[in-house]
Amino acid sequence: MGETRDNDAYEEELLDYEEEEEKAPDSVTAKVNGEGGKKGYVGIHSSGFRDFLLKPELLRAIVDSGFEHPSEVQHECIPQAILGMDVICQAKSGMGKTAVFVLSTLQQIEPSPGQVIALVLCHTRELAYQICHEFERFSTYLPDIKVAVFYGGVNIKVHKDLLKNECPHIVVGTPGRILALTRDKDLSLKNVRHFILDECDKMLESLDMRRDVQEIFKMTPHDKQVMMFSATLSKEIRPVCKKFMQDPMEIYVDDEAKLTLHGLVQHYIKLSEMEKNRKLNDLLDALDFNQVVIFVKSVNRAAELNKLLVECNFPSICIHSGMSQEERLTRYKGFKEGHKRILVATDLVGRGIDIERVNIVINYDMPDSADTYLHRVSWQSW
Repeated sequence: MGETRDNDAYEEELLDYEEEEEKAPDSVTAKVNGEGGKKGYVGIHSSGFRDFLLKPELLRAIVDSGFEHPSEVQHECIPQAILGMDVICQAKSGMGKTAVFVLSTLQQIEPSPGQVIALVLCHTRELAYQICHEFERFSTYLPDIKVAVFYGGVNIKVHKDLLKNECPHIVVGTPGRILALTRDKDLSLKNVRHFILDECDKMLESLDMRRDVQEIFKMTPHDKQVMMFSATLSKEIRPVCKKFMQDPMEIYVDDEAKLTLHGLVQHYIKLSEMEKNRKLNDLLDALDFNQVVIFVKSVNRAAELNKLLVECNFPSICIHSGMSQEERLTRYKGFKEGHKRILVATDLVGRGIDIERVNIVINYDMPDSADTYLHRVSWQSW
């Protein structure tokens, strides 16, 4: 592929921000994946991906990944998306939204040397890195297609050199870095045919980021496909999305009033603060898990709970904003590679991260919003 992923400059970085020391209800919830995990999920439709008449190279990559049946959102969106229709899609995490724009873009793209054909914008480095990986995975048998990821925190000269020497056909990145590259005339968007926003609510609700997105959008041709996706899309932000589109197909899977997480079993246990540690210990002893993530509400609680688990001989590590970015990245990668089975974390890692082995999430402290809860417990999305 065109992106120099082996370069240390392209390693993912965990987002840096301050967690709030807000009081959480004294309760614990646990989420357990349905038997078979993400690859065993069968949508409400019995059709297979072959029914979408995708390229043989894409079908082969899908089979290699172990997927057989499209999810509900894929069944609804892909047939129209591969025809070039504009799309707004709101569906809960874990329902396969990423695959909609990855597969539909790869299906349509006709790579030309030195031309960026597709642009995907998202709000965090780690999500950009993950989306780039999905494009690489499903373009395995399309060797002519090059993908690259661009985000802040990396020396911009590295990105400029890549664009000059090996211009990708698909660019994934954060708005700030993409805008900087376009302003410096290193990245040309005049040939973009597919403009995609993932977690679009996060980019369009922030006025500063929205301005960046708008400026980037204006640099692309008028005649292009626009697709926007999010797990949470308020009725107030939907008209903003439509301003970027022409007569879009709108897909809103599941009623907003329902917190629906497909293929997951959820349990709720009401406990006093004094009872939490013993119950957590009992759960970790009793549950059959590959890897587990335990969410807490603050940096101090993450450090203290992790210390307690280690003292009880559990294979635990923690990640929070009190660590350097290098230390967080090292721990995240170690957990993702399976060196530890338990991760204690704040909401620093609650959104946009996908670790396939995680089959249990425990809310040691409950979050303060339904959206945060949704992103915590739905650690599966492709």
